[in-house]
Amino acid sequence: MAVSGAAAGAPVHARDEAAALLWERAHPRHDPRWLLPAPPRLCLACALELLPEPGVSLVRKKHVLSCFRDALVRHASLVMQLVAQDQRVCIHFINMLFGLLCNVEDGSIASLCIEVLIQLTTQLKLEQTIHCLLDECHKELCNMPSMRGSLATLTLLGKLVDAIPALADKLVMEHGDLMEHLLRGLVYPSERVQASVCYLYGKLYSSPMAAEILSGHFQEKLCSLFLSTLDGAQTKELQINCLGLLRQLLKYDLFVSMIMNKSALADSTESIEGHPGETSLPLVLKKLLLSRDETLQVASAHCITAVLVRSPDKYAPAFIHADIPEFLFEHLSSSSEVLVWSSYNCLILLAEEPLFFSKCHTVYGIESVVRSLQESLRMNNTELHKQGVLLFAEILTRQPEEIKLFTSSAMCRDAGRALQEAVSSPVLEVAAEAVKATSAFLRKDHQSAPPVQYRELRALLEAMLDRCADFSQTPLSRRSLGHASSRDVEKDILRRGKFLLNTLEGFRNACRLAVEFQNEPSAQENPFTAPSAKKEDTLEAFSEFLLSACDSICIPMVMRHLEQATHPALMEVFFSILHSLLVIVPHMTEKFSKKLAASSFIRLTLELKARFCSGSSHSALNQACSTFLYYLCTSLLSAPEKTEPPSQEELSAVSELLQHGLPHVSSRSPESLAFLSDCQYVEGAARQRQYCILVLFYLAYTHEDRFVSEAELFVAVQSFLLSLQDQGEQPPLTVFRASIYLLAVCQDKDDALDEPVVSAIRKFLEGIPDLHVIYTHHPLLLRLFLLHPELMSRFGHRVLELWFSREESSYEELDDIPSAGQPMLPASLAALFHIVRSSPSILLILLDLIYSSPVDIAHKVLVVLRTFLRRNEDVQVGGLIRAHFLLILQRLLVEHGASPSALGNLPSLLSLLSLVQLRNESEQELDSMAMKLLHQVSKLCGKCSPTDEDVLQPSFNFLYWSLHQTTLGSQKRAAAVLLSSTALIELLEKMLPLTWAEEGSPRTTLLCSAWLLTASFSAQQHDGNLQVHQTLSVELDQVLKALSFPKKKAALLSAAILRFLRTALQQSFSSSLVALVPSGARPPPAPEDTVLAPLGTSQVLSLVIGLQNLLVQKDPLLSHACVGCLEALLDYLQARSPDIALHVASQPWNRFLLFTLLDAGENSFLRPEILRLMTLFVRFQSSSVLWHEEVGLVLQSAALVDLSSLSNTTLQALRGFFLQVQRMGLLADQSTTQTLQVSLEGFSPRASSAQPPLQDMLCLGGVAVSLSHIRD
Repeated sequence: MAVSGAAAGAPVHARDEAAALLWERAHPRHDPRWLLPAPPRLCLACALELLPEPGVSLVRKKHVLSCFRDALVRHASLVMQLVAQDQRVCIHFINMLFGLLCNVEDGSIASLCIEVLIQLTTQLKLEQTIHCLLDECHKELCNMPSMRGSLATLTLLGKLVDAIPALADKLVMEHGDLMEHLLRGLVYPSERVQASVCYLYGKLYSSPMAAEILSGHFQEKLCSLFLSTLDGAQTKELQINCLGLLRQLLKYDLFVSMIMNKSALADSTESIEGHPGETSLPLVLKKLLLSRDETLQVASAHCITAVLVRSPDKYAPAFIHADIPEFLFEHLSSSSEVLVWSSYNCLILLAEEPLFFSKCHTVYGIESVVRSLQESLRMNNTELHKQGVLLFAEILTRQPEEIKLFTSSAMCRDAGRALQEAVSSPVLEVAAEAVKATSAFLRKDHQSAPPVQYRELRALLEAMLDRCADFSQTPLSRRSLGHASSRDVEKDILRRGKFLLNTLEGFRNACRLAVEFQNEPSAQENPFTAPSAKKEDTLEAFSEFLLSACDSICIPMVMRHLEQATHPALMEVFFSILHSLLVIVPHMTEKFSKKLAASSFIRLTLELKARFCSGSSHSALNQACSTFLYYLCTSLLSAPEKTEPPSQEELSAVSELLQHGLPHVSSRSPESLAFLSDCQYVEGAARQRQYCILVLFYLAYTHEDRFVSEAELFVAVQSFLLSLQDQGEQPPLTVFRASIYLLAVCQDKDDALDEPVVSAIRKFLEGIPDLHVIYTHHPLLLRLFLLHPELMSRFGHRVLELWFSREESSYEELDDIPSAGQPMLPASLAALFHIVRSSPSILLILLDLIYSSPVDIAHKVLVVLRTFLRRNEDVQVGGLIRAHFLLILQRLLVEHGASPSALGNLPSLLSLLSLVQLRNESEQELDSMAMKLLHQVSKLCGKCSPTDEDVLQPSFNFLYWSLHQTTLGSQKRAAAVLLSSTALIELLEKMLPLTWAEEGSPRTTLLCSAWLLTASFSAQQHDGNLQVHQTLSVELDQVLKALSFPKKKAALLSAAILRFLRTALQQSFSSSLVALVPSGARPPPAPEDTVLAPLGTSQVLSLVIGLQNLLVQKDPLLSHACVGCLEALLDYLQARSPDIALHVASQPWNRFLLFTLLDAGENSFLRPEILRLMTLFVRFQSSSVLWHEEVGLVLQSAALVDLSSLSNTTLQALRGFFLQVQRMGLLADQSTTQTLQVSLEGFSPRASSAQPPLQDMLCLGGVAVSLSHIRD
């Protein structure tokens, strides 16, 4: 009654629903415990009575079943408690439901019955109910005369086994005869029944035990029937269930073998008899692939994969013969990622069969693969990317070389771009597969479609290298746990090494490609490139890129990886790359090999060989390292930096030596040194190893890679040379060159070679035709030869000649620069100077070099000797050099007596002699050696013509310095020797008129020296009353004209001529040596000019104007010469005509000249030449030029100057000015007189003190000049 009351208060539709669930006629007598306590208010007892009742409508039954199913879903535990109250009721309920299932024809009710039965069975988990249901099903199928009504039962069984997999084994073992009924259902002409049978079979064969039990059943009865059913299936339901069964079967090798054997039998029967027989699985799956249903296509592809994965080589031919690949390639253009992925898998397995390639399926499908790969890379499916790249890699790798894969250059370009995109993938697995594919892509047969797309290949390689570089630079993974972190780091390093290895393999294939294309003219460049276009798409440009990429990317990556781990396989590939790069770009090989050697690659290679290649282990790495070393060594030896290139014969010999010996060099450095030091008898093969080791050490050391202890190597090489001598062997030139060089660079500063070693070296050297074949340019090698007397005496000259010939710099920047202002010496030159200082006799060899060497070498030696003498003034070598020079000069004059111009290096020798003379101390007596040199040099000058400027300039310099850099007594003796050379005087007479010649004039510097020498000779002859053997004439008019109209930029020449004129004026034109003659016919002189003869008044005035113009130039040396000449002129005029002298001194123009000179800054009056000029004006009382007040101002200004800061020359000029002012009585002012007196007392002691004079002897522009000679 409570139930009825609740129903009365509910809404109408709720009451209707409850009424539908409860059977009014029977419900009142039912116990309330059968009523479900939650909605829907379902009574189990009502259901048991209502459902089998024939009078109840199907709609109501369906509603009850639907509500019961919902209750099972929503309140499973409550329903189970309700049903499980009485097991008999439960079994009765299941039997009732099964009876309803078998008798009802409504499919929806049948489906509800099946669903409720499955849920009850699975949730109750009672063995009795399961057995009951299985028995009912078995009984139903056995009692069924036809399979017509079996659909529901079969469907129930299939879903029951699906819900409870363990039932498969029970069903097969306890109800085995059901299999016969299933076979009947499979041939029943209803695809729904067939589909349910296949579904049940699929669930049965999903159990390994059941599958094993049913194996015989399948082989004998089911296999052919199933294949024909699959072949003839029309409905999708049957097709799907058949494919489901097939996939279960294909999980077992046994069934795969059965099915494929049946298929093979079917194929053979059809081909022999010409009509269909058994059904072939490949053909059935092919038909499904051709369907337009994506699900069937994917399922078919999965089945093909399941077969092939068992044994590709065994089963792939059947699918290939069925043209399955063709349709799989077509499916790659599908928009379905699942289908494309499935097709990739199938094709990857098919690619393991050579028939796949020989039947040209890849040629047909490569375009589809490339296009599909490009499309898939735009998606976010990483697995799809991996499989696509993997398929492409397999095809590229396995494609036979004789079958061209890419039929056009455009297709090859597209493939490269697809790989470039794949390589750049952020997913490491995809990038790794793409790198492998790239490696396979870089095969010659893949790239042979003209024109070769070098630009695309370059872009692909750049992407690959960039990806590898990015990966190698990512930080290693770290975890908090120490051991886990260490393992993770090791894994990361391993992954990086593997990725780097794959990248290097791809790069190696690119290098091999470049090498292979070198001999193919069609592959050199793109033939379709316009002739005027810049040809970047060429093999040469591609090869240069490979070299550059290796240098900037590959080598740094490998070096970084080597810091973490060393993998022999990786290093083998790496050295193969380096070997290839030493071949493919010939014009860059030299630079690349030198860079490798300087980067310690010889050391690296030897360390790897010692670590991994001892004995016969890692033979591939040993071969790669040896080949690399061979090409590196031959390249370095072919284009050496510090020695002469070897002859072809020598290069061939050392190449053969390295080729045979390098593979056997695999010892560590200490072992190699001990091997070199072996004093026992050395056999041929061992000697070859020693030769190889020495060459390797030599090349490493020449490129600053000193990885062996120098002291130990020094001892080892000595032992090696002694061993050669003991066995009477002459080493190959390259080996001996290496030995000498290593001895030189490893020798300690204080260690000398043992005498036996020196003797052995000398013996070996004497067996060599010329020293240049073993010479290596290095300061320490020079030291080795020059510091051992036995070697220097025999080979010093040649070694120094080779040294200077190999010096790249001419050292011009060091020449003619004062030592105080010189920069630091180059290291090589500093080393040479150190050697020369320790053994000055080497200077004699250098002198011989100047004499005997080619002009360019002689000039280098000259500059070096000049620099040495300037920088090492404490080294007294003048006597040594002069004595040797005298011998050389005498020999030259004997050999080339009448033709000094033929003495090619004589100017250099004379220049050096001049420098040596310049280094002499002033006021030094000339010894007999100096007098002999003067005689020989003057004799040499006498043999010259004015055009022999290179000989005359240094000769004149030497003669001039010899005259002025000695005591008065020596000056007189030297002048007598020189004046005795009439040829020299005649030469000067020829040269002086060339000063005003318009054509054929020598260099200005030579004319300067000629005028200075003439002035010096005239002065010495006049002062010493020396005998004159030959006079020389000079046109006075031309001299005055040259001073009035001087040449441009010839201040020194004007100063020299002024010095000559001053000497003539001081001598009153009465020299016995020099005759100043008029130019041509002259009119009789005027009476007033007679006293001035040979000068005229107009000439005097013209000369004064010329001196004034020269003074205005404000050149210090020229100003001194002008003032000195003006002093001599006024003295000359004062002695002959005081009025003219006073007129000249008092010209108003002199005041303008003086103020022009004084307008040169503060205290400019303290310049010596201006002081002398003012002294001259004071002396001649030229008050119109220098007023008395101005003289007082000068004196007052001078009194304020710090006299200690003035030079002796300035002090002497200032003192002369003060004394002259005092002498002339121009100071009436007492204060001024006092100031003068104090000033005189302040500087007089200084003027007379022994102050160090300024350098008097100079070389100005190549002209020897004595400042005192021009100034005083």
